[in-house]
Amino acid sequence: MWKIAVGFVLFAALSMYVIIKAGDKADMGGEKHGADAVHAPEPVASTPAAASAASAPASAASAQ
Repeated sequence: MWKIAVGFVLFAALSMYVIIKAGDKADMGGEKHGADAVHAPEPVASTPAAASAASAPASAASAQ
């Protein structure tokens, strides 16, 4: 019985620590759809050489 109480206290302490560290940045709203959804932009290659180097393995694999 005492193990259940200790487990509860540890879980509660860990939960409170995470909630306090997250502050107001924690989004507990669940899955977002429509206008509320925030999508990260596609990464853009900074130089043309990097873009061609990134596409080189894909074109080499499709040629085989």
